[in-house]
Amino acid sequence: MQVDHNKNIIEVENVSFAYDSEDVLANVTLAIHQGDYIGIIGPNGAGKTTLLKTMLGLLRPRTGTIKLFEQDISKFRAWQKIGYMPQKATNFDAHFPATVAEVVSMGLITETRLFSRTSTKSKQAVQNALEKVDMWDNKDRLIGDLSGGQQQRVFIARALVNQPEVIFLDEPTTGVDKQTQDGFYAMLQKFNKELGITLVLVSHDIRRLTKEVMHIACVDRSLTCHSSLEEYLKESQVAAILGQKVEVITHHHD
Repeated sequence: MQVDHNKNIIEVENVSFAYDSEDVLANVTLAIHQGDYIGIIGPNGAGKTTLLKTMLGLLRPRTGTIKLFEQDISKFRAWQKIGYMPQKATNFDAHFPATVAEVVSMGLITETRLFSRTSTKSKQAVQNALEKVDMWDNKDRLIGDLSGGQQQRVFIARALVNQPEVIFLDEPTTGVDKQTQDGFYAMLQKFNKELGITLVLVSHDIRRLTKEVMHIACVDRSLTCHSSLEEYLKESQVAAILGQKVEVITHHHD
């Protein structure tokens, strides 16, 4: 899918956030465009997950503003447009007595209320989401009986179940093997290119992200702009030679 640089679906302006008196984010400004696939990278404790959670409304910034689909986040109610796969989503009680279909149905929402999970519409939504991740045949299995890679697909299906326009993923491939990661990233490419879903992915795996995403954002409390993924890689090489820290975000390549 072609990125629409004229349509910002997420706008972060001068956002700062602190835990107690310790600043985690400082004056972060960025825009995420419709159809983008952006990777957020940075060292441990740099504020990547915090930035993600402020964009999701899970954390309230100390200063600054956030808009989702051109609406201030404090007034935003169309949460069905947004999917979220949190960090360590698959770390749960293996004896949790829920089937694959039940786990996915937990993500069903409308603008104002939870779906009735037994309605025909909700059942079809669950089936559609599970089919997109090739897990429909496992709908009646207990979530705890699945492999890590299968569980990963179930939780991405939960993020997909409302047919969102954007999905946030926080370290989604942690703890799974390379083959499973390959399949997962191929699935994300399909969602982005064929379904037109905007993807915002936090990861520590810089090498892999540079092969997958359209744009890179590097955050270490603050964030600055860069014009292309290629220039990010070039500047990173120069910075390594000069011993400088690099903070970049890319958005504007064709």
